[in-house]
Amino acid sequence: MYRGALEGGERVLGLEHPNTLTSLGNLALVLWEQGKYAAAEKLYRRALEGNEKVLGIEHPETLTSVGNLAWVLREQGKYTAAEKMYQRALEGNEKVLGIEHPETLTNVGNLAWVLREQGKYTAAEKMYQRALEGSERILGPEHPHTSSSAYNLASLLHIQERYDEASPLYLRASKGFSKTLGPNHPTTQEYFQHHSSMQS
Repeated sequence: MYRGALEGGERVLGLEHPNTLTSLGNLALVLWEQGKYAAAEKLYRRALEGNEKVLGIEHPETLTSVGNLAWVLREQGKYTAAEKMYQRALEGNEKVLGIEHPETLTNVGNLAWVLREQGKYTAAEKMYQRALEGSERILGPEHPHTSSSAYNLASLLHIQERYDEASPLYLRASKGFSKTLGPNHPTTQEYFQHHSSMQS
């Protein structure tokens, strides 16, 4: 369906029409969900190039395309390239949306994740801390994104064997999800197990 919409859009509207670029992104997402990362990357690159040309490099739609490309690079283990794209998306969102906009904070967390995967723990910790503090201020201490940010920071500290610092963050994340998702939700249970494992 998406492939047909893309081909029709290219034929009728042209390769760089906004509707064609949207169809590119939709088809790329389908391919990504099917695990066809190389094909998805190719389409995300086309969408990004088109959005840069048509909308400009700092348009929100262009920055979304940057983030989408970063995500599919990350899924392929292309962490250096993903880091570069996440950094670009973050800088663009800071400029266009502000440093504590929820979309900016999502990019902070994404950059932290790819830094962590490369073993850049100091830089990742700084980003995770920023995501947590921003979520607390903007979304509130019990919002699911805030709980996730606490968990992400706890996990990073855990793998560095900084258990005394990780433990209260695991507890905080599990309590937050207990309130928002319920005590028996799988995510809540998983987070409580992480905390409990550090008490034994």
